[in-house]
Amino acid sequence: MAQGVQTATANSYVDVQGAEETFNELIRQLSKHPQTRNVYRSNLASNTASVTSYTTTPDVEKGKLAIDDSDEPPFDLREYLTSSNDANQAAGIQHKHVGVTWDNLEVNVIGGVGFKAYIPTFGDAVMGFFMAPFLWLWGLFMSFFPNKRPPTRTILHKSSGVLKPGEMCLVLGCPGAGCTTFLKTIANYREDYASVSGVVLYAGINAEEMAKYYRGEVVYNQEDDIHIATLTVAQTLDFALSTKTPGPNGRLPGMSSKEFRSTVQDVLLKMLNIPHTRGTLVGNAFVRGVSGGERKRVSIAEMMATRARVQCWDNSTRGLDASTALDFVKSLRIMTDVLGQTTFVTLYQASESIYELFDKVLVLDKGHQVYFGPPSQARAYFEGLGYRPLPRQSTPDYLTGCTDPNECQFADGHSANNMPSSPEGLEVAFRKSPIYRDLQDSCRKIRHQMETEKIDQEAFRAAVLADKQRGVSKKSPYTLGFSGQVKALTIRQFRLRRQDRFQLVTSFTLAITLALVIGGAYFNLSDTAAGAFTRGGVVFLSLLTVVIEAFAEMPLQMLGRPIVNKQTSYGFYRPAAVVLANFFADIPIAAVRVFIFDVTIYFMTNLARSAGGFWTFHLFVYTGYLAMQGFFRTLGLICANFDSAFRLVTLFLPNMMQYTGYTIPMFSMKRWLSWIYYINPLSYSWGGVMENEFMRTSYICDGDYVVPRNGPGMDIYPNGLGANQVCTLFGAQPGSDVIPGKDYLEAGFALNTADIWRRNLVVIVAFIIFFLFTQVVVIELFSPKITGTSGNIFAKENAETKRLNVILRQKKAARVNKKHSREDEKDERKERLEDAESPCPRRKVFTWENLNYHVPVPGGTRRLLHDVCGYVKPGTLTALMGASGAGKTTCLDVLAQRKNIGVVTGDILVDGRPLGPDFARGTAYAEQMDVHEGTATVREALRFSAYLRQPADVPIEEKDQYVEEIIELLELQDLTEALVFSLSVEARKRLTIGVELASKPALLLFLDEPTSGLDGQSAWNLVRFLRKLADQGQAILCTIHQPSSLLFESFDRLLLLESGGETVYFGDIGKDSRVIRQYFARNGAQCPSNVNPAEYMLEAIGAGLSPRVGPRDWKDVWLDSPEYRRAREEINEIKAQAFAKPIPPEGKTNTYATSFLYQLKVVVQRNNIALWRSPDYVFSRLFVHALFSLCISLSFIQLGNSIRDLQYRVFGIYWLAVLPPIVMTQLMPVFILNRLTFIREASSRIYSPYVFAIAQLLGEVPYSILCATVYWVLMVYPMGFGKGATGTNGTGFQLLVAIFIGFLGVSLGQLLGSLSPSIQIAVLFVPFIALVLAVFCGVTIPYPSLIPFWRDWLYRIDPFTRMLSAMLSTELHGLPIVCSSDEFAVFNPPSNQTCFEWAGEFVSAFGGYLNNPNATVACQYCQYKIGDEYLTPLNISFSNRWRDVFILFAYFVFNIIATIIASRFLRYARR
Repeated sequence: MAQGVQTATANSYVDVQGAEETFNELIRQLSKHPQTRNVYRSNLASNTASVTSYTTTPDVEKGKLAIDDSDEPPFDLREYLTSSNDANQAAGIQHKHVGVTWDNLEVNVIGGVGFKAYIPTFGDAVMGFFMAPFLWLWGLFMSFFPNKRPPTRTILHKSSGVLKPGEMCLVLGCPGAGCTTFLKTIANYREDYASVSGVVLYAGINAEEMAKYYRGEVVYNQEDDIHIATLTVAQTLDFALSTKTPGPNGRLPGMSSKEFRSTVQDVLLKMLNIPHTRGTLVGNAFVRGVSGGERKRVSIAEMMATRARVQCWDNSTRGLDASTALDFVKSLRIMTDVLGQTTFVTLYQASESIYELFDKVLVLDKGHQVYFGPPSQARAYFEGLGYRPLPRQSTPDYLTGCTDPNECQFADGHSANNMPSSPEGLEVAFRKSPIYRDLQDSCRKIRHQMETEKIDQEAFRAAVLADKQRGVSKKSPYTLGFSGQVKALTIRQFRLRRQDRFQLVTSFTLAITLALVIGGAYFNLSDTAAGAFTRGGVVFLSLLTVVIEAFAEMPLQMLGRPIVNKQTSYGFYRPAAVVLANFFADIPIAAVRVFIFDVTIYFMTNLARSAGGFWTFHLFVYTGYLAMQGFFRTLGLICANFDSAFRLVTLFLPNMMQYTGYTIPMFSMKRWLSWIYYINPLSYSWGGVMENEFMRTSYICDGDYVVPRNGPGMDIYPNGLGANQVCTLFGAQPGSDVIPGKDYLEAGFALNTADIWRRNLVVIVAFIIFFLFTQVVVIELFSPKITGTSGNIFAKENAETKRLNVILRQKKAARVNKKHSREDEKDERKERLEDAESPCPRRKVFTWENLNYHVPVPGGTRRLLHDVCGYVKPGTLTALMGASGAGKTTCLDVLAQRKNIGVVTGDILVDGRPLGPDFARGTAYAEQMDVHEGTATVREALRFSAYLRQPADVPIEEKDQYVEEIIELLELQDLTEALVFSLSVEARKRLTIGVELASKPALLLFLDEPTSGLDGQSAWNLVRFLRKLADQGQAILCTIHQPSSLLFESFDRLLLLESGGETVYFGDIGKDSRVIRQYFARNGAQCPSNVNPAEYMLEAIGAGLSPRVGPRDWKDVWLDSPEYRRAREEINEIKAQAFAKPIPPEGKTNTYATSFLYQLKVVVQRNNIALWRSPDYVFSRLFVHALFSLCISLSFIQLGNSIRDLQYRVFGIYWLAVLPPIVMTQLMPVFILNRLTFIREASSRIYSPYVFAIAQLLGEVPYSILCATVYWVLMVYPMGFGKGATGTNGTGFQLLVAIFIGFLGVSLGQLLGSLSPSIQIAVLFVPFIALVLAVFCGVTIPYPSLIPFWRDWLYRIDPFTRMLSAMLSTELHGLPIVCSSDEFAVFNPPSNQTCFEWAGEFVSAFGGYLNNPNATVACQYCQYKIGDEYLTPLNISFSNRWRDVFILFAYFVFNIIATIIASRFLRYARR
């Protein structure tokens, strides 16, 4: 083996020997004693050396590790994995050797042949809602008859094969061929499919048993890296290892699990060359962390921690440059060889070097298996069928191209008529081939071996059993017991919360701020009768704040679901452990936060000053928080998306808030709704806090609670509570001015202080336990899986689109039927391109010189580009390449004028002159992130770009025709009505390019990694299309990753960068890459003839892990080269030629191609379509309004004229104030996500920010009016509004107010969205604003009781003040009040006086009426005679109602203006 290492190529860079030594160290930790046998050493050396190269020069920067194991003989992993059963048992651990066989594997999905899924609309949602009862009855009726299964279609046809341990299989196919489906099925991920038939065996174990008992031994790694972004790399791996650490039988005697985890983690990090990332956050698209390549290696390490022996990798090289992609696959090769695992991989744009690393290749064509066998025979097999390869075409591209009817080429004498060309034909041909017969023989032998010998199966079972920790059931699929899982997850969750500083700071700041606001509003409550009712308000608001905080748990359950799904599939833990871990991890942090909140509230408001009182208050508030947290978490686990959860919340939340016992006392509740009170956790928390407060206090009756009393200038009645006066506070006793709190509670709220411990606390703790139980049940049994779109979703055709689609299909069919040769096809496409591209006048040349770019970093600045020079001429295709992190995208952004932070220096010129204001319009930039309006169809997205970016004088018909040409050129004919969000990665990439082409860029087309995420054939199609555009005079500059040699040669010129933004080369590529090959060869880097020059030049300059070729830095070589001098001379010559020509006359240059009104029209149309196609969003809002109003109305149904009904009218109107926060919570994420689309479009000057802001609002207005109308209908008629002097006209006025409140919610939500950089920050504003506006509007704290500081400004600027003033004055004006028998204040007049004689002047001064004025005993006084008397002390007047409603409208106008300004100046697009 040592000899093999020494004779390896010096220029390579994957250290297999180091990998073996590393894993030797790892496996020694897994074994009780060292293994010394060396049976397979020579086999390992020969197999690995054939596919892997070495470096004998250690590179300290690359993290090569050297483990001194001279004290122990070298351990051979293959020997360990294949040793006899006796030797494995003696070692105390069994090897897991899992080969995979599959026979007649077939996968079906719902939807018959030709099935199309159509996007539901708002109209469909409304119709479906009303039809739901009838459909349910129909379904119930049909259940009595035999069930007819829904039609299905096959997406993976019968496939058979075998992959032995230690082998790697490459799965190839065009998009839609079924590669991902195959990998998921092999990995036992079957939830997404209607049915999976056939037999899949893992070392002879069937799929059902594998899923039940050996979860985590067969794993699937999807294309995206899913991690918890705010954990470090070390913490991520530590958690994975903590759940997969074997029991004592799998470790050396005396080694603790902690030492084991530390040792293995260190080995993993060194093995993957990422020890330097140990303390770095993993990160994601929004959290800065490790690089993309490093994050992929974290995924590898996490997968290795599972110790799974069957691994499926789905397009794991996406976004990596050619050198890094090769490193990654070589790493997989090493792991497969060393660990003896079974590896399936699907890769896009696999190079020949990558292809040669695999043992088997599987080719799929529309779900049909058309080849499975050795990679070395695949090309010859397809050539034997009659397919012609292209010169310099890599084998993976050739194999994929053979399955593409648009790209496959037939050899001379062959055609589709005399050779297999369809998927079915290719499958039949393969089944008749000798390769298939050999495959069948191999499968039979291996299956027979599995059934008879079962050596691997028994070893696998024994190894899994030996791995388990003590106390873990033999039948459990987990290595760690449930309590250990909970412990590991609790530690992780606590770390997560502690490290998320932003969330910690904001949550504590929010809690303290709200406590200060509520405490300030109810500051220092008195111990008089006036302080009794307000104490109930303090308690209610405290619990309401806790409910809002707990509400934030619901979306977190949905956002965390992908992590839970991935890690449970890895077998790290069972889902129920997450529930308990979240609960335990939250306890300390939530306890501290609620404690700070409670301390502030309790002592600022002057609640009962005693230690017992405070701690009891804190106990009930905190347990109430835990109960509501559990409730919202349960809802979050039940629901598949936020909109459905939002609807459930509106069903429960208003009822829970109403039926606490505060707004509606228990004895006043409707009997048929009072059960809500008993199942409401808040009612027990509120009751406990109220009982705790009032059992410790008594109240003195004075002021407004004494009847009769002296008014201004009167001195008739005693100043205290006399014998002929009565206290109107609940619980007052005749002749006593002191009311015990217990009596007040019992009389006013039917609460018994004896229930505080024996009922309330017991029930609230029971709720906490119950909701923990429901979470466990839901997450284990019913929690929905969030999966990606499995197919395209379409919009229904109208007459125009139907006609256009027919024409496109006819043209496509005509081309297919002609069976052109490749040259004929080229001529035809060129003709179509010439038709699409009208002849252009002389185009300008784009140049840049001495380009430098510095960005601010902590402690100073950092240079990302250094003295970059170059040019792009019309009619040329220029590639921008470099190592990962070299600054390719940065350079493109700087040239396209997309950077808005940092300092750019140097000259960027067009025809030698500075850039004009119309530069952005003259260019098109297809960015790497495919950001589009998701609900638009492909045709709509292309038309939107053409309408707003082509000149206004171009007729609409011409723009539409050009869009049809673009659709045809990009081969999107079958997807014209497909919605963007449902497109595949490859189709969306083509759309991104099409959107930019639709603008007809006059100067330059920029593209950032246009082939990233595409398969090799699609990448070739795309670059070939760009080549044709360039041939027509278009100047194109694009970054590119992993180009094949054929694709690379399609470019005219190359700008090559290395790390630090340094130029390595700029110049021609030449035919067969001759020019660039000669440049590198002349400077010491000779590219072999059989190596892709695009890969080799990256290796030569030291990209990825490879050491550079040659002693000098390649940037210095470039600066000293004649090519550099020639490039500078060319730039100077371009500028001189430009200056020699007359300056073109300066015409009027507009920033935008079209007028403001036209922009507004087109953008509003798109927004309207988007909302119509978003039924979850729009219908959820309508549902919320309807259900919320109905819940309130049912509690206050058909109100009468009593004082209690008067209060209920006030509360019924007050609940309208809850709607704006609900609308804001739902609307802000939509606005911010739409702003991301606008930021991309605004960079191209498609439309102005003013248009964006106004269009967003106008799109919401119709739905706001509809929602407000529905709310109004369900409010005024069930409650019995309109009984006052205004009558039905008054109810119409209230509709206007309800509409304006809807406008206020929409505009305020959009304003907050425009001011916020992210959704996470935006939603933090909502609870604060909602509570402040609700508290200071004059209901919870009446106007006379407001502290002057708040009353003088906050009360007056509160929009809810105007809403309540307008609606209450309309509803209560002229409303006669008739007290019910229990609402009269009863007192006895002095002897020989009638009730009127004793209290008449009091009634005249304060209003109300005497029910029995002539009586001499038991005088009955009603506080109000008419509704206006209730309004007067509240500073509300009927005469001001129109003033108030237009002030409310003025807030709406102000919000619009502020949103427009914020959208103009605050885009938060830092790049």
